[in-house]
Amino acid sequence: MNKGRLEAFSDGVLAVIITIMVLELKVPHGDDLAALRSMSHGLLSYVLSFVYIGIYWNNHHHLLHATHRVNGRIMWANLHLLFWLSLVPVVTAWLGDYPSSVTPAALYGGVLFLAAIAFLILEKQIMAYNPDSVLREAVGFDVKGLISQFLYLLGIGMAFVRPWIADLLYATVAVIWVIPDPRIERRVTEASSTGGARSEHAK
Repeated sequence: MNKGRLEAFSDGVLAVIITIMVLELKVPHGDDLAALRSMSHGLLSYVLSFVYIGIYWNNHHHLLHATHRVNGRIMWANLHLLFWLSLVPVVTAWLGDYPSSVTPAALYGGVLFLAAIAFLILEKQIMAYNPDSVLREAVGFDVKGLISQFLYLLGIGMAFVRPWIADLLYATVAVIWVIPDPRIERRVTEASSTGGARSEHAK
């Protein structure tokens, strides 16, 4: 099956998720900085979640760029990822409304952790169905992924001690991933160059 429809559907869902998040932001009740400060927690949680959705959109694009074809397992794995990401607006709004509360901070981290696991499952399904893809070689031992999962779990635990520490850990993961992972793009470029060189040689 062609991957184009899956990619287009995923892009649309991620765009809707961002739209829902921004619609959750309330207009300040006033025309001064004090009014803006009253919604600072909601704005900060929105910015963090926006960055996370941007990271997933970027890495999802690179992942599918290295994918030649998809099957039913990949499509369901992709839907599994989108399910967890679709919950981001809910936990973002909750965290913004109750920034010092334990449950919103812990649940926010839980959704992020499960989204990360879902992305890993999608990655594994794609590699299994595309053994000739450069993805397996490009991904290798995913140190950043393991560190991220550890920080998510640590953040969930710290939410029960100091919620602001949990938020800081979630932000740290975002910083780790805000610079796109160049491995897949580099490998795809190298493979394309090699393929092009072979074609020219064959002529």
